[in-house]
Amino acid sequence: MENIEKWVNDLVEWLKDSVEDAGCKGIVLGLSGGIDSAVVAGLAKKAFPNDTLGIIMPCHSNPQDEIDGMLVAETLNLKTKRVDLEDTFDTLVRELEDDGENKLALSNIKPRLRMTTLYYYAQKNKYLVSGTGNKSEFTIGYFTKHGDSGVDLLPIVDFVKYEVKELAKYLGIPRDIITKAPSAGLWENQTDEHEMGFSYKDLDNYIETGEATQEIKEKIDKMNKNSEHKRKLPKMFKK
Repeated sequence: MENIEKWVNDLVEWLKDSVEDAGCKGIVLGLSGGIDSAVVAGLAKKAFPNDTLGIIMPCHSNPQDEIDGMLVAETLNLKTKRVDLEDTFDTLVRELEDDGENKLALSNIKPRLRMTTLYYYAQKNKYLVSGTGNKSEFTIGYFTKHGDSGVDLLPIVDFVKYEVKELAKYLGIPRDIITKAPSAGLWENQTDEHEMGFSYKDLDNYIETGEATQEIKEKIDKMNKNSEHKRKLPKMFKK
């Protein structure tokens, strides 16, 4: 990616302007241990050295994710809070009397609980909630509606996955985080690419050039169409 220093500077200024325009003073984000949240944390820390807060929210998660999240925090000298959501999740699932028929409906409770937690800290500290979604995921709707998309800001939503990796290298994010297999962490051993059915490399290439095998084109186009509602405000009746 060319002019990476300029892009980083532009992103930092954009964050500053966005927070100031909202009458707020800083940023809160979920620190998942993945590359996207690490990059957003790095950008936010540059914009608000004393007013960036990373929230680590285990919820029947892979323990390595919390270790990785703390590694990012230590690297960036980032303030953190840990909120264990496991009991909250378990209580809600009991009340729902979940029958286990829809794995995704159950798993999507996790990012929605995390969204609620982030907004608590945002309002408490007069911060904005920053999301961590990238262009690759946004294009195909690979995010939870009113979960990880329930945010005030999306700073890296116009950068595909390989560009996020370049930003991570520039920001000094640890190599283990950059090379880690991307995962939404909704269930054990989940990976983004396995669930999507194609690689980020193929997805990024199709977004940027329009080129892919016919099978991958059809998959991406279908996912893009079916997730259109996730990228828009709710449909509103107008009299």
